[in-house]
Amino acid sequence: MALVVTAALLAWPIGLLVWANGLLRHTPALSGAAGTPGTTYLLAGSDARGDEGGIAEDGTEGQRTDTILLLHVPADGPTALISLPRDTYVDVPGHGGAKLNSAFAWGGAPLLVQTVEGLTGLTVDHYAEIGMGGVAHLVDAVGGVNLCYDGDVDDADSGMVWTAGCHDVDGGTALAFARMRKADPAGDVGRAQRQRQLIGAVMGKVSPRSLAFDPGAQVALVDAGTGALTFDDEAGVLDVARLALAFRDANGEGGVTGTPPIASMDHRPGGIGSTVLLDPEQAPVFFAAVRDGTLPPGQVGGPPG
Repeated sequence: MALVVTAALLAWPIGLLVWANGLLRHTPALSGAAGTPGTTYLLAGSDARGDEGGIAEDGTEGQRTDTILLLHVPADGPTALISLPRDTYVDVPGHGGAKLNSAFAWGGAPLLVQTVEGLTGLTVDHYAEIGMGGVAHLVDAVGGVNLCYDGDVDDADSGMVWTAGCHDVDGGTALAFARMRKADPAGDVGRAQRQRQLIGAVMGKVSPRSLAFDPGAQVALVDAGTGALTFDDEAGVLDVARLALAFRDANGEGGVTGTPPIASMDHRPGGIGSTVLLDPEQAPVFFAAVRDGTLPPGQVGGPPG
């Protein structure tokens, strides 16, 4: 009987890993550039709402991405989760100056990865694409989350209806929370802060201890997670687990979250509307500190004071 029980205890997690690995969806993404110290993940949130597949104000056609996150685990030092505003003015290989999310519209994951590598000086080791519609299922799979926003909101575009304070929410409300932008005085930067909060809340609910003796919750979480995410061709289920742990570390007390130093939230280079301009002097130093793990824990960056 002891042998049977031991075999069952070993077989379940192994079987779960094999099953989860088979469910992972993959897409070509990595550039093959020489590696940089530490491990760098790039996450893009794609959203199929409304005119996301249409023509933007800058004339760019194709799929858009609302969310671009750089997650870096240095060889030594705090893990950093950095939001790159989607309207950041960058040099897109083969296209010149443009908004960062235009790289995704023009060339999908591979061009977005190349553009971010050129901007940050960090080689992307793994890429994950989050279907924002799948976020709702992921939140529901963990039994809902607690989110906070210091303001009353009734935003028709995102569907977010909120009374200032903290609330326990389901997947649908969490998705609206992550999508809202126009009703936020901080615009894309404010949305990025709420998206990081949502990710941290989900990760906070994924406790190995609470899941250990709940096979049903394990299956539901794997099913929701693999349904919401697409990974680079080289990623396996263990890489996904490491990414999740990195998220938890970045959102913990010893982690780093925020944005790069921003010089202007309304930079207008001509022909592409309003863009976000990173500080040309501070941004390179900032990304080097992310790479080397020398940033102090806590909130960093943000718009000019």
